[in-house]
Amino acid sequence: MAPQRFHEQFDQIQRSMPDVPLAMGPDDAAEFIYEKGVVLARDGEEAQLVEDRVRTHFTEATGLTADHVRRASPETNRSGITRIQVGDPGHGDRHSDRAVAHALRAMREQEGRAERRLISRNHVVSIAPVNSCPGDEPVPAPLTGGTNPAAASAGHDADTAVNVLVIDNGLTHDYSAVPLLAHVQGDLHGTETDSDGNLLQYVGHGTFIAGLLAAVAPNTNVTVRNTLNDAGAILESELGQRLFDAVDEHGWPDVISLSAGTASGSTEGLLGLDAFMAELRAQGTLLVAAAGNNSSATPFWPAAYASLPDYADVVLSVGALRGDGEYGACFSNHGAWVNVYAPGERLTSALTGFDAPVPYVFQHTTYEECRFGFTYTCTCQFPRHTGVLSEAGTPSSVKADQVMFEGYAHWSGTSFATPVAAGMVAAYMTANKMGDARAARTQLLSANGAYAEVRGAHVPALRPPTWRPAPVTQLAPPA
Repeated sequence: MAPQRFHEQFDQIQRSMPDVPLAMGPDDAAEFIYEKGVVLARDGEEAQLVEDRVRTHFTEATGLTADHVRRASPETNRSGITRIQVGDPGHGDRHSDRAVAHALRAMREQEGRAERRLISRNHVVSIAPVNSCPGDEPVPAPLTGGTNPAAASAGHDADTAVNVLVIDNGLTHDYSAVPLLAHVQGDLHGTETDSDGNLLQYVGHGTFIAGLLAAVAPNTNVTVRNTLNDAGAILESELGQRLFDAVDEHGWPDVISLSAGTASGSTEGLLGLDAFMAELRAQGTLLVAAAGNNSSATPFWPAAYASLPDYADVVLSVGALRGDGEYGACFSNHGAWVNVYAPGERLTSALTGFDAPVPYVFQHTTYEECRFGFTYTCTCQFPRHTGVLSEAGTPSSVKADQVMFEGYAHWSGTSFATPVAAGMVAAYMTANKMGDARAARTQLLSANGAYAEVRGAHVPALRPPTWRPAPVTQLAPPA
């Protein structure tokens, strides 16, 4: 864990959600971000139980007040959850929320009897969770070098193309100028630059992912949504509804690619996604989800649904391999809940179109060692820049660099290993004339004999035929 990086990411998300007071959790560690003063419960009897029990607990407990306990959303929702206010969101600081902590404790006895969770924090689901590591800012790549993975030679056939829905932060306005993205459509990102014309943080994330999918699996129709357009984040309570909106508009696709998530302190998943995940299970769609960038074995949701029996063939959780493809990237989450690893360090894809160069301002940093203790030249070893803010999240007096993007970028993260794996499932479907993405997932993993090493464990690895590994340099140990 890198506390400064966590605070920087927290500040970015808080600025993008100025009307939603946020806190870090759980109480004794910074593993996720959540909404202050609010808890979630399932609609109906459970929501009423939570509201009544929390109100009673707060009335009886010394130093607590039940004045703020009330419903904060309609009693029924498509997402199946109700927001319940339990405290003053303005009370306390980013490190704690006493009302939410006591509300959770108030339900422990009932949860023990029910043998399942009845109440939850309202987590922030993000494309750059917790410590923003590693490659949360792209580096310009020359057009002459092409993409990595390179575009596969297979063509596109409208009648057999695999439909892929990307839940991300949208597309750059000129994405259609990239020939690779000829079969990509979707929402535009919206505002892309600041008042000085510099790209805003994470702009191009969805375009980059679409390019990776199109390169690995040309026979795809890719739709990119701008669901995660608040600094790459969304509240758990809103995500379920937005996912339903996406499938209502476009129909259930063959594959959903989601490069976002959160830890939750739970082994049961996200309460705010219960209804969507139940509906997903009843469909034929495969959810391919990023394992997260926290260098942690803590389950990261929704990717970790892959470890639950009911979702073993419904979700594919994807970690990232380092540049040579032989070992796990230093930033990648890991553990038995991760199904497979794919290249995710220093990949190359489209960031913008080719109509005009786009500037981006970076700030110098002074990292000399990988923040996770790795000894290879990883992206954590040499971030070189961390944006227009210093590590403390405040403007720096150091003169910033300005770099120009002319189409392509290098970028790293499980964000990008995810569409690589999704693309390999789609390509397998095309090659084997399959219409069932879940069956393709199972067969692909069964037929795949490739492995890599992650934290001493041999794990399945998916490496596209057109991906080019990069040499890895080991650093000399400190004197």
